[in-house]
Formats: sequence, C-alpha cells, structure tokens
Amino acid sequence: MISHPILIVDDEPTNLALLHQILKDDYPLIFANSGQEALLMSAKQPISMILLDIQMPEMSGYEVCSALKADPMTASIPVIFVTALNDYGNEETGFLLGCVDYLIKPVVPSLVRSRVRTHLSLVQASQLKQSQRDTIFILGEAGHYRDNDTGLHIWRMAAYSKTLAKALGWTEPNVELLELAAPMHDTGKIGIPDSILCKPGKLTPEEWKIMQTHSQIGYDILSKSDAPLLKLAAEIALHHHEKWNGTGYPNALKEKDIPESARIVAIADVFDALTMDRSYKKAWPVEQAINMIKENAAQHFDPYMVSCFMDILPQLLTIKMQWENIESICLAYNKQHKTQIL
Repeated sequence: MISHPILIVDDEPTNLALLHQILKDDYPLIFANSGQEALLMSAKQPISMILLDIQMPEMSGYEVCSALKADPMTASIPVIFVTALNDYGNEETGFLLGCVDYLIKPVVPSLVRSRVRTHLSLVQASQLKQSQRDTIFILGEAGHYRDNDTGLHIWRMAAYSKTLAKALGWTEPNVELLELAAPMHDTGKIGIPDSILCKPGKLTPEEWKIMQTHSQIGYDILSKSDAPLLKLAAEIALHHHEKWNGTGYPNALKEKDIPESARIVAIADVFDALTMDRSYKKAWPVEQAINMIKENAAQHFDPYMVSCFMDILPQLLTIKMQWENIESICLAYNKQHKTQIL
C-alpha cells in the first residue's frame, strides 16, 4: 500500500466515480474536479500519482501538468493523462510536458490498475535507489568522520575506480556497482582509536597492527547484508590493502587471488592518497605519484591494470581537476559561512 494518495482529476463526476470504483480497494484516493483545485491539493499534501483529464474548462490538463512540472515541490509526481480517444493524437504534447503515460476513455479497469501499478513501482524503485545512495554516503562519511584531512578522497577515488573498471571491460551495471561500493572501502576506520587514526607522525609497529584491523572491521560491518552492492563493498573493504606480490594485508593474498574489484580500488586509492595533503605529508606532484604507481607494477599493483591506468591517464587527470574545483567551491563556501557566523 502506498503511503500517499493518488489524486484523480476530472470535471465529470461519472468519470471520478468510475476511477474510484476501479482503484478504491488498492490505493488511498482523493479527487478534484478542476485544474485549479488539483494544483491547490498538490501543494497542500504529498501525492503519489495524478490521473489527469485533459479536456477541462478554464484550465486544461496540459496546463495543469505544465504547472506541476514547473514547481520543484510537485515536479516528481508521475502524471497519467486520462483522455477521450479523439484527443489521443496529441500524446506527444503530453510526453513533452512530462506525463508518464496515457489512458483512453472509456477506461478499461484492468488496464488502469496495470498502468498505475507499473508507474508506482518505478517511483518506488527510484526512491529505493536514492535511499541506497544515501546509505553509501553515510557509510563512506562514517569511515572518515574523524579523518578530517581526507576531504573528498572517497568520492574522487570512486570516480577513478569507475573509469579504470570501464577501461578493463567491465559491464555498465558492474561499473556502476563498483562506483557505489568503492566509497565504503574504509568503513572499518570507525573502529580505530583517534590516537592512531589522527596521529600526525609515523605509527609504531603496535599502532600499525591496530590500524590494519580496519579492513576486517569494515568487512564485518558490510558483510551483514546479502545485497550485491554491500557484498561488493565488503569484498573491497577486506582486500584493498592486499598486494600483487603477497606482502599486503590482512590475508597476504597474491596476484589474481586478490579480487579484481580490490585490485582496481587499490590503484585508485593510492593514486588519490599520494596526490593530496595528509596530516603526515604534503601532496605529491602528479608526475611523482604516477612514477610510483609504475614502479610498483607487479609489486603492489596488478601490472595489467597499471598499463590500463596509464592508457586512461588523461581521463583520470580530468576527473582530478573536476573534483579539485568542487573542493575549492566547498572550501570557499565553508569559509564564507564561518565568517558570517562569527
């Protein structure tokens, strides 16, 4: 059952009564008999969908739809036009205005139910995807909540990872999944004490052992779900510090025993970390970072992936510049906002 009502708009009471009869057992419904009333009702409460007559006096359905789409508060409400057959030739106009479908009068009950169900499912899928992205953002930020000097690191390296995966021939759905999973690679840092995570100098051997546990902590958190995205994120969290030659952690995996996702993120993560300021170092020049990546092919990194990385370097540098511009804007805004508060 949807939480918000469907608004049915028609100046003919018989048409309102028919649609009420068809949908009343499945959805909460509200009704309007004019375009003006429909706009007022849409502004006053959340609406799941609008079934909208086209031919109405004073304000047509097209005008109502145009007004709805022009208002950010109502622009996302799916609109289905309900129209007589002789008006159906103007369907292109409706789609250009932003409607999602048409129903022809006299309406067929099974078709009405099917179209309404389909478009509500699409809305719910979109909302679920947005919720998923929000969760990723929260988990990604949680891993760096006390790691203040990382800035936009997790989002930059996710963009690098996506671009490298494309170059390696990953399918578009898997590329998108990797881009969403990569920002959660350091989720386990929420389990590392401040004294170690925020230490400005070099870690002692004992502190380094504790720091290394963030991989397992991240895996333990993210592996609680069977969702493909979180399973991939858990895989990356556990293995992104493994090295091609078997000297990494936590399991000293070698070469292709290391999951491909983690090998991709390892390069993206190190490249971005090298080229940004940290509490314990200044940013390396890009050329120096690139040389380090090349020198560590077949040592730290998958040598074939390093070759692909070099092939797409212009794209990666463009991404780097774009994110640096975003970071500059954010810093300027925060500085101005802080000044205003003071």
